[in-house]
Amino acid sequence: MAYQSEVEVVDGAAMGRALTRISYEIIERNKGVDNIVLVGIKTRGIFIAQRIAEKLQQLEGVEIPVGELDISLYRDDVHTSRDTDPEVKGASMPVSIEGKQVVLVDDVLYTGRTVRAALDALMDIARPQKILLAVLIDRGHRELPIRADFVGKNIPTSLDEQVKVAVEEVDGENHVLIQKLAN
Repeated sequence: MAYQSEVEVVDGAAMGRALTRISYEIIERNKGVDNIVLVGIKTRGIFIAQRIAEKLQQLEGVEIPVGELDISLYRDDVHTSRDTDPEVKGASMPVSIEGKQVVLVDDVLYTGRTVRAALDALMDIARPQKILLAVLIDRGHRELPIRADFVGKNIPTSLDEQVKVAVEEVDGENHVLIQKLAN
């Protein structure tokens, strides 16, 4: 895919500040961190959730469990061939989420379809007391009535732009780019 332009809109330091702000907001909203489980959506949401958990532990002195969720099977906008069985990757939860306050974490909130799929996957695992959504970037253009409870940065985009989040653990660097697609 060819890009006409690429602009860094969030650098590593700004990403760290956004995650710190989200961490404080989680503590404030939940009056502490009791009964909280963070669940990151594969791939970058997992690493963002781990970073938030580290910040929460620094602030509150409590280790927060972090689960991982692969929602590939739950996507309604990914079509698979009838000749092959879908690959079930599922979830990895360090503790039961039954009756817990789950903070679902992703890198970018766009149409809302990823979050809808994640909600379906979570409900297949157990019945949390409450599910909240934390995203590093909210870029708008929702197709479903979904909004984040905690947002690192709102970045309005056009439909011919793509938001690319890079995290050290996957990409070797931390930043957010807006890439404009070539016409």
